[in-house]
Amino acid sequence: MPVLPPVPPASLDPYLDATARCFARYGVRRTSVQDVARELGVATMGLYRYVADRQALEVLVVDHVFRSVDLDLPDGPWQDKIRVLLDRVRVAVARHPGLVPLVLRHRQAAPSSLRLIETMLAVLTDAGLSGTDRVVAQRTLVGYLLGFLQNEHFAALSGPGTIVLSELPADEYPLLARTATDARAVPPDEEFRRGLGIVLRGLTAT
Repeated sequence: MPVLPPVPPASLDPYLDATARCFARYGVRRTSVQDVARELGVATMGLYRYVADRQALEVLVVDHVFRSVDLDLPDGPWQDKIRVLLDRVRVAVARHPGLVPLVLRHRQAAPSSLRLIETMLAVLTDAGLSGTDRVVAQRTLVGYLLGFLQNEHFAALSGPGTIVLSELPADEYPLLARTATDARAVPPDEEFRRGLGIVLRGLTAT
C-alpha cells in the first residue's frame, strides 16, 4: 500500500478531512490508527511518518479544525470582534461534530488553537483588560464556547432529551416542562448568539 508523501502540513488537509470522517463514523473511542490508515488507503506504518502515536494524530486533527478559523477580524467594537471569532470557531467545529470530544481534550495542545487564544487575548487587551481581569474574561468566554459545543454535541435542544423533558407532568415539573417546550423552538444559531450576548453584557458591565 502507498504511504503518505512528504508534504507540508497544510497539504495534509485532504488526509485530515478523511481522518475526521473516520472518527465520525466509528466514534472517537473506537477509532484505531488502523481504521484511519484504511480510510486513507495507506499502510499503517505510513501514518507514523507524521505522528508518533494515536494521541499525536488526534492533536493533528484538532489543529486542522482550528487552522480553518479565520483570525482576521473586522474593525469595530471589541464585543463584535469576540462574537465573530467565537462564531467562526463554532462553525468550524460544526463541520466535524464527531470531533467535539477531541476538541475539548486537545485544545491546548494544538498550535492553531493557541494562535486563536492569542487573537482573543489581543482583542481583550485592546478593550482595556489586563492582569487577572483579562484572565477571567478569557476563561469565561472559552468556558461559554466549550460548554456550548459540548451541549450541542451531547444534549442539543433539538434532541430527544428536550422532548422527554417537555413531556414531564406539568403538575410536578411546571417550569421544567414549560422551559423544555420553549427550548424546542430555539435553533442552535440563536441559542449561541443570545447566550454569548448575555456573557458579553456581563463582561462589559464589570
